[in-house]
Amino acid sequence: EMWADNETEKDFLNFSGVADTVAEIITEAAGRPTSIGISGSWGAGKSSMIKLVRTALGEKDQNDPEQFIYVEFNAWLYQGYDDARAALLEVIATTLNEEADRRKNGVDKAKELLQRVNWLRAAKLGVGSGLALALGLPPTGLIGEAVAFGKKALSGDLTEGDVEGAEELAANAFTTAGGLIQAKPELSPPREIHAIRECFEQTLKEMGVTLVVLIDDLDRCLPPTTISTLEAIRLFLFLNNTAFVIAADDAMIKHAVRQHFGNVDDDLVINYFDKLIQIPIRVPPLGTQEVRAYMMLLFVETADIEDAIKESIREAVCAQLAKSWRGERVDRAFMQTVYKDAPAEIIARFDTADRLAPLMVSASQIAGNPRLVKRFLNALSIRMAISRAHDVGVDEAVLAKMLLFERCGNPKAYDALTAAVNNDPDGKPVFLAEWEQKAAANEELELDQLWDDPFIREWLAITPQLADIDLRGVLYVSREHAPLITPEDRLSSEGAELLTAILKIPDMAASLHDRLAALPRPETTVIMDRVLEQARREQEWGTPAILDACIAVAKADPSLGTRVAGFLSERPAGQIKPGIVPKISDQPWAAGVLDRWKDTDVSDPVKKAIGTVEKG
Repeated sequence: EMWADNETEKDFLNFSGVADTVAEIITEAAGRPTSIGISGSWGAGKSSMIKLVRTALGEKDQNDPEQFIYVEFNAWLYQGYDDARAALLEVIATTLNEEADRRKNGVDKAKELLQRVNWLRAAKLGVGSGLALALGLPPTGLIGEAVAFGKKALSGDLTEGDVEGAEELAANAFTTAGGLIQAKPELSPPREIHAIRECFEQTLKEMGVTLVVLIDDLDRCLPPTTISTLEAIRLFLFLNNTAFVIAADDAMIKHAVRQHFGNVDDDLVINYFDKLIQIPIRVPPLGTQEVRAYMMLLFVETADIEDAIKESIREAVCAQLAKSWRGERVDRAFMQTVYKDAPAEIIARFDTADRLAPLMVSASQIAGNPRLVKRFLNALSIRMAISRAHDVGVDEAVLAKMLLFERCGNPKAYDALTAAVNNDPDGKPVFLAEWEQKAAANEELELDQLWDDPFIREWLAITPQLADIDLRGVLYVSREHAPLITPEDRLSSEGAELLTAILKIPDMAASLHDRLAALPRPETTVIMDRVLEQARREQEWGTPAILDACIAVAKADPSLGTRVAGFLSERPAGQIKPGIVPKISDQPWAAGVLDRWKDTDVSDPVKKAIGTVEKG
């Protein structure tokens, strides 16, 4: 019962209205150039919105199914492996060439466009210094002459005859080398770019189509890749029969502009972005109603019911959300009217969503972010699976309430709560009793300083009340975050010293190998618990320092390697970066992790890195 941490073509957030509006803008433009920016924070649903826009355009395309050609481009996949600017040009040109062949329309112009783009790209990469692009030098055939020319240019020894020779060399390459463009080339980048723009526009006109370019994940890129992609977009922007839909957090884009161009003033940064985007649209933030509905639909998605019933429920929920402005609610009662035969297990989950949704919105660590809501539910699902596998018998509502505190509450208050459970003979946090009773009765609360927090006040009111519940099972299945430390497995002074050192300077953990290896196995297990607890805070898995600590503890106690392997295998695919592959590839526990990543939707660069280490 896990939910994929990626975009979806199904609307769980009532975004269809916005997507339909974007599609309408593109359709009504009737070939006039259009650029639309879909902005929103990380995890807000921009990628899903892109998918929904394409779906909405497809529905409007039914009377003329050949009206649009789509290019979907994810710049982040090219980061570090390719020039994003050149890659976008090539993807557009290749797509048009293939479509022209298929439609038997505009074939010659599409081929010329692809050849021009390929020549420009190869010229830049072939000579290597960038001089080829500047002077229009050929990339293939006669390459020795081109390189010799480049060396002269760099040394400042060029003569007028050398330049004339270079022009002749480039012209010859166009007409003789590899069947490239059968025309005399324009030898300056502005002219060549102008030629590409003209060729591109003529291709679209001959084909009688609008090109819709959907750019995603731009805000995940480093500034050079972001700017490179934006510059490529500018090359084709505002040409007839084009529509660009760019999904990115505008704050991140402005940061990239500022980083790339130096300390330019804010007006210039805003001006740069605003010139690219004609129509800015923000992904609407989710309120309690939307989060509650989203959680309920996620529960329905994993239920064992027919797809047709799931779709009818989804449509009913989105229709109800569209009327929420006039007081209509999506709650457990509504879901039972829509899904009349819902089993008790699903109804209980709807109850859980009812209780948790307000805090999912108000807690700053989640703030109604769809991706974080989904990750919360995935963590809950994993812990429930652990409880079933170990026959612990944890109540899901209790586990959900504790997980919410763990994720969103004051860490010191959470430590105090787990300490109270560990120290109570029955594993009960009895000190919560009075607070929970008053919170449930909506009476005024006087909380200790550590607990005096708006989140905790709301959390105390959530059912079930925990004061009289044995929480040792909950802590057991949550032990990577809050190890259940009994008197038997408390750390020795040596173990405590090593743990402190590792957590403070994790990248130095390897130097402590001998001391770690000398510890009793129960102590290395507790240390691994704490290291993984800290590791869960990482949102990007290239080579963070905490990875060194994980590797070091597993080397000292090889039986813990499976813990590290399991932990890394559970990381969302989008967090995995290519750098982690060579870092862990020689570890005895890593083969299974790499195999698992190959079967998931990790990025192509990660899969390439895996292929490289496997060949080596």
